[in-house]
Amino acid sequence: MASEAPATTRQYQFVVFGASGFTGRYVVEELARVMIEGETKTPKLRWAVAGRSQVKLEEIVARLARKIGKPQLKSEIGILICDVDDYATLTRMCKKAAIVLNCVGPYTLYGEPVIKACIENGANYLDLCGEPQFLEEMYLKYDKKAAEKGVYIVGSAGFTSIVAELGVLFTKSKMEGTLTAVESFFYNVPESVIYHNGSWKSFVHGIGYQNSLKKIKNQMSHKPLPVFCKTLKRDPGLYAIPLLGADTSVVTRTHRYLYEHLQESPVYYSANVAVSSFVSAVLLTLAVFLMSLLATFSWGRNILIKYPRFFSCGTFSAEGPTQRQIDETSFKIKFIGEGCSKGRDGQKDIPDLKIRTEVSGPEAAYVTTPIVIVQAAMTIFKEPGALPKGGGVFSPGAAFSKTRIIDRLRKAGLHFDIKIKN
Repeated sequence: MASEAPATTRQYQFVVFGASGFTGRYVVEELARVMIEGETKTPKLRWAVAGRSQVKLEEIVARLARKIGKPQLKSEIGILICDVDDYATLTRMCKKAAIVLNCVGPYTLYGEPVIKACIENGANYLDLCGEPQFLEEMYLKYDKKAAEKGVYIVGSAGFTSIVAELGVLFTKSKMEGTLTAVESFFYNVPESVIYHNGSWKSFVHGIGYQNSLKKIKNQMSHKPLPVFCKTLKRDPGLYAIPLLGADTSVVTRTHRYLYEHLQESPVYYSANVAVSSFVSAVLLTLAVFLMSLLATFSWGRNILIKYPRFFSCGTFSAEGPTQRQIDETSFKIKFIGEGCSKGRDGQKDIPDLKIRTEVSGPEAAYVTTPIVIVQAAMTIFKEPGALPKGGGVFSPGAAFSKTRIIDRLRKAGLHFDIKIKN
């Protein structure tokens, strides 16, 4: 935990910032559920919601109290008025919080002041960022400062990218040898789903700053990771396109950390989205190319953000999904891995081991995302001794690789399964 103020001495153990936003509301509900379930097991924990509007925050708390049938909840949850454009309010929030769950995106536009305030005031930090250039830039700018304060800054702690991170780590732990390469394939069930346009804005900013991402990585001057023999082949009839977003970048950073700091063998990783047909794969590839081209220009990003339903073919909208749509949606990610048995050299020998695993669970954006960020917060709070020593800016896999977070997520409704191992 932050060295200046242990969680027990702060006014609140957890603060959800951006609690009245579309995703923030679901995070508040999940945190309330976990708090209520834990009341009989641990001393009562203190938490608060934070945002710009007192009225909206009071409405969120009142609606939640009615939904779970607990009227006294209105007096148990603190309310903090806070605005990313008013640094003094961020400072006040972070001085009161042990862990801030930041749900205010796009993070490229609004994330840095919150991270800065957390570090300066000794609060640990989690967010739902899927913008790889922002994640890498925050590591470059704030890793040493966070370490000096003993603060843990963990980005992409939602469905993006904890599920991919833990899926690869789970696959690695089940390989009876050295895992050298993994490909993942994401499936939505049903395939056509609806997301809120707040997620679309973050997506557009994420793909729009790919050139910035390359420049940031060049500034880091990393030494090349070992290159392993790779023979991964897709199943016949499996159609997929590369998954845009943060997963590949985040997982790669995790395995660089594990290699450089813990001397663990790195793993090559690529993330994909499974589609129904070859024609769908071609059309989606063309659409992604055009969107990526538009997103490199500020005027192009403005157009994409102004018309989310049109450019996403109905996948994103200002209204977002209905509760029924959320309840009827689920996800699964298939991980196909290979590696070398003990005694073989992954840099010289052809892989002789295969493994397939799967992570699955409820709807990804508004059910699984709240589950994983809340369990990440609980992991920081309850397992400080299992986190990397000293604090810093971490990817989720680097922060939680030695914790029991997979067990926590299993209890919360996610599934981690071995499908094939030979």
